[in-house]
Amino acid sequence: MNNKMHFFLLLILVLQDVSWCLTDDNDYTILKSEVITKPGCQRQCGDLMVPYPFGIKSEGIDCSLNPSFDISCNYSTSPPKAFIKTSNLQVFDISDSQLRISNIVARNCYNQSGVVKANFPFTRLNRTPYTFSDANVLTVIGCDDYAYIYKDKDRLPKGCTTTCSKPEEVPTNECAGSGCCQVPIKVLKYFRIKLNSFYRHANISTFNPCGYAFFGEKDGFQFKGVSDVNSSEFTFRKRIQASVPIVLDWVIENTTCALASQVSDSYACKSENSFCVNVSTSGGYRCKCEKGYEGNPYISTGCQDIDECANPQSNPCKQSTQTCNNTPGGYNCSCRPGYYFDGTDCIAKSSKSRLITIILGIVVCCSFIIIATNWLYCITSRRKQTHLREKFFQQNGGLLLKQQSFAEGGPIELTKVFTDVELKKATNNYSADRVLGQGGYGIVYKGILFDQRVVAIKKSKVMDTSQIEQFINEVVILTQVNHRNVVKLLGCCLECEVPLLVYEYVSNGTLFDHVHNTDGGVSWLSLENRLRIAAETSGALAYLHSAASIPIIHRDVKLANILLDDHRVAKISDFGASRLVPMDQAKVTTLVQGTLGYLDPEYFHSGQLTDKSDVYSFGVVLAELLTGRKPICMANQPEERNLATYFITSVKENRLFQILETRIVREGTLDQLQKAAQLVMKCLSLNGQERPTMKEVSMEIESLRRFTRHPWANHQHDIEESRSLIGDNKIQHSDLYEVELSSHNNVGNHSEGYNSSSTISLLHPFPSTSPR
Repeated sequence: MNNKMHFFLLLILVLQDVSWCLTDDNDYTILKSEVITKPGCQRQCGDLMVPYPFGIKSEGIDCSLNPSFDISCNYSTSPPKAFIKTSNLQVFDISDSQLRISNIVARNCYNQSGVVKANFPFTRLNRTPYTFSDANVLTVIGCDDYAYIYKDKDRLPKGCTTTCSKPEEVPTNECAGSGCCQVPIKVLKYFRIKLNSFYRHANISTFNPCGYAFFGEKDGFQFKGVSDVNSSEFTFRKRIQASVPIVLDWVIENTTCALASQVSDSYACKSENSFCVNVSTSGGYRCKCEKGYEGNPYISTGCQDIDECANPQSNPCKQSTQTCNNTPGGYNCSCRPGYYFDGTDCIAKSSKSRLITIILGIVVCCSFIIIATNWLYCITSRRKQTHLREKFFQQNGGLLLKQQSFAEGGPIELTKVFTDVELKKATNNYSADRVLGQGGYGIVYKGILFDQRVVAIKKSKVMDTSQIEQFINEVVILTQVNHRNVVKLLGCCLECEVPLLVYEYVSNGTLFDHVHNTDGGVSWLSLENRLRIAAETSGALAYLHSAASIPIIHRDVKLANILLDDHRVAKISDFGASRLVPMDQAKVTTLVQGTLGYLDPEYFHSGQLTDKSDVYSFGVVLAELLTGRKPICMANQPEERNLATYFITSVKENRLFQILETRIVREGTLDQLQKAAQLVMKCLSLNGQERPTMKEVSMEIESLRRFTRHPWANHQHDIEESRSLIGDNKIQHSDLYEVELSSHNNVGNHSEGYNSSSTISLLHPFPSTSPR
């Protein structure tokens, strides 16, 4: 039966297309603007129009962009109902950015004995192009109920409470906590509703037997007072499912316009009269028709020109002396015969002298008005600018900064406050050629101040509440830090649209660039210099942990956050993720933040941040300095992809010298390298309590720097002698052993004198104090 109904519907649609093609020109114009599906695909299911990239599944035809946009049509009901193909969610409406789908209602029903019925639904959108829209709110109905929404990867739910003891306390058309409450909650891919009661509706079950909670479009629900509170389970659930949809936002792919447009086959904006729009909230993009065009931008012929001149009643050329001429994407107005255009209007050719008089009168009047209003404009403009600066100051956390400054018993001594004009001039209006880099919290520009000082200016991204908190956090932290190996904060600016921080300029790039040879700096990275940088970094972290007025945990220690100045002195940067630790606490519970490969596993699993989390990250940094390997490299063999795991395994299996850089082995003594490896092993312990403190790490590195260097690293004669030992002759000696050093494929070119593609054998003296 379903196949026959499907056949008749297709036949009706084909006949409808044929009838449209036989109509007059005006009807053809309407047809062009309604190109919404791919050729041969069904346009609608029941009352629902299904525009491409969505499509109703048909045999032999790909009617949708991909399976995530498939719509199934159920013909067993009248009219037919549409569902998202990959779920049982009914679709009520599809727009150019949103879907409206059927709702689900959590409910608890009670009698004097307790709970009668309970249902706590959940919805998941993982691996789909959909996210929950901000148009949805959580609504709770009842007189003794409270509900929460649990979001994915968020242990702290959000919700609201309703209370009332008698029907007279329940208002109508007002959802403010008595019988009804609503709260907006940001949900992206998943939610689960949990509904509870304070007293299980004792004493109120006669007029309020059930409590309800649902997440849906705010504008779709109108609270009806006592009738909703007293509604039966079936009646209320049926009403919500019919009239209060869940709103979903949809996007194309998980990429940006710039990246998607590079692959023409998969790029969704097919119409030549369309353009791409990035959607930052969900990480994808959508397509739109250019101005002057309408239709479906996802189809090659979908965006059709709008004929602005077609309807005389809406003719944009209002003057009776003008004629409207349609053009691709727009229109123009021309003067009718017998008229000429004077710059503003079409004038009859016989009225030229009169026109000049009128124009002169208008010019005089306009000049007087301009002169009279100029003074008023200047005053209002200044007041507006002052008001705008005050608004931005509060918006960017100025008041929060003042509160933070007195939080610890005294004001923070802030550095210079720059104006927006100064920083725009210093960065050439934030020119793209001044960009030094960008991260999770903002973009860093190179700036030249009026006194010719070179600085680094960090401009935050578009701010929300969490970003303001990060920004103020970084200011509070850096104003308390005074250390030669920590990037110095010179000032800040809060009076512009997004806040800015001004740092000292560190000119020699990041340590990551040098270690991995992206900046040509490998030649100077001897073992001595690597240990010096490690000592400077660990000393600065030890200062942050134990010597700062309030202990500071950096939380994102990595090579990319260690900068080098002109003399290659290390300076720790980027405190946007750092946390202040109260003196009476050893750990802080916080949302996990950090960089993959450097992140402390214990912190990742427990959410408990301690100073030992920085110790673990520093252990990865030290391993990176010794091996030249990146912390994560998916191009390697599976057992070598994670540097921390591979380093620990190699040391335990006595393969240390196979993973160290060739140059490091040549320049270091056996005892020195073994102790350095043991230090890395301690830092990378999975149990944070077994790791040393950063102060102990710093002292250990200083002791490593005092080791006597290997003889052949200092004397040319010894070098030649050692090379003869490494040659073709095999030397057998009880105090000598042979180590194979092989290159690793994720390290850049080695410095001069080293061949990264060859296997080198070195003979090291084995100290009698070390175990065999």
